[in-house]
Amino acid sequence: MPEFEIQHITRYIYDSPVRDSANQIILFPIKDEYQDVLKQEIIVTGHPIIDSHIDYYGNEVGSFTYSDPHSLLVINSKILVSTRHRPYPVNDIFPAQQWEDLKPLQHMVPYIDFLRQEYFEGFEELKELVDKLKGHDDIPYQVALRFCEYVYKNFNYIKGVTTVETTLDEIWKLKAGVCQDFAHILTEMLRMIKVPARYVSGYICTDKNGMRGEGATHAWTEAYIPDYGWLGLDPTNNIIANENHVRLAVGRNFMDCSPVKGVYKGSSGHRLEVAVTFGDDGLLLHKEEVADTLAPQPVPAVNTVVKNSYQRHMELLQQQQQQQQQ
Repeated sequence: MPEFEIQHITRYIYDSPVRDSANQIILFPIKDEYQDVLKQEIIVTGHPIIDSHIDYYGNEVGSFTYSDPHSLLVINSKILVSTRHRPYPVNDIFPAQQWEDLKPLQHMVPYIDFLRQEYFEGFEELKELVDKLKGHDDIPYQVALRFCEYVYKNFNYIKGVTTVETTLDEIWKLKAGVCQDFAHILTEMLRMIKVPARYVSGYICTDKNGMRGEGATHAWTEAYIPDYGWLGLDPTNNIIANENHVRLAVGRNFMDCSPVKGVYKGSSGHRLEVAVTFGDDGLLLHKEEVADTLAPQPVPAVNTVVKNSYQRHMELLQQQQQQQQQ
């Protein structure tokens, strides 16, 4: 039964003093039979009171407001979590019966949101691919593993080419992104074959060098398997999420699980730094890009046109093509 000591620091540095910073945090690990929270401490600049509640998806959500003028806001979460290995699904149930067992879930409240598909321009193309990958004699567990492997092998892991606002269509065209993008694509693929799928945020804690997502917040997918329950699938690493994955929250997508988001009054200029460390030695320190979380937004919003990463990527390709033609 492994234990993980995790420190997650979110730091907002503002160009000039701001005030009335209202934030929502989802930094409280899930508590169930496979995960226990042994200790947690959250310290916020100014020591505001953190109110908490349980949201629709069962996540613990905290909220606070720091009213005094400030040029720096730090949210420091320290947790000690123990996890247990979860047995894998078995293949001793006839495939036809398992697919039949999934059909009633389309009308059951706990699963409806996790079956709702998001239409995008590449929907039909992805649907055609999904139908080809789904074998006629395969059980949902086998199909889910095959989908996970497809995303891992066909999407490039590149930091900075996407943001939290990048659409499915942009991810599908780029065939690249980070863990949240991989999770969104896999989730959509599973929902296309009527397998409930949900987005998971958390951490991956492992001493295997080169594991994607180490030293940072991580994201993966959970698929609902008949006679088993929720199975974690990590398409970023093509593995089943188990005792080395610490879960913070589940939801339909990233927006339901964002670790930190909020608003404030003041200048729009700010810099965001996120660092996640594991253990006492401070190894695996990682500063995330602003794209990996929802930064607090100024109120009122500034009327500025911002190009997303996909637009910048396409413009760069066009410039390169023009240079080659000259």
